[in-house]
Amino acid sequence: MIPCVLVYRVGNWFYKRKIKSVSKLISYLNRIIFSVWLPSSATIGKNFTVGYWGLGIVIHSNTVIGDNCQINQNVTIGRNFGDKLVPVIGNDVYIGAGSVVFGEIKIGNNVIIGSNSLINKDVPDNCTVVGNPMKIIQTNRVSKYYELN
Repeated sequence: MIPCVLVYRVGNWFYKRKIKSVSKLISYLNRIIFSVWLPSSATIGKNFTVGYWGLGIVIHSNTVIGDNCQINQNVTIGRNFGDKLVPVIGNDVYIGAGSVVFGEIKIGNNVIIGSNSLINKDVPDNCTVVGNPMKIIQTNRVSKYYELN
C-alpha cells in the first residue's frame, strides 16, 4: 500500500471512532511528510492509489471517492465558491496529473479524466474527459472495449 494512503486509513479509523483530534493530527502528519492533503474525514473506497506518493494532491475533507480509483500528482478536488457540496467520484475512476475537479458535481463510474483537465460539470459513466473547458471525447468505453476483443 502507498504510504500516504496507509496514513489516511489510520487517520480515518480514528475519525470513524470519533477521536477527531488524533485523526486531524494524522492528516497534518500526512501533509508534512508526503505533501498531500488527504484528510481523515474524506470517504475513500477500497484499492485507492495515488501517483508519486500523492505529491501535491489536495482533497476536500467532505469528498467521497469510490473503489478502485487512481489520482495522480498535483490534482485538486474541492468546492466552488458559494457551493456547499463537493464532488462525488464514482468507482474505477482515473484522474490524470494536474487536473482540477470542483463544484457540486458527480463523476460517474469507469471514467478517465485526462491530465490538466478542469472538471466543473457532471460526467456520466463510461466516459473519457479532457481539456479546459472539459470535453467528453469518448463515451461507452466499456462496450467498445468488449467489441475489440
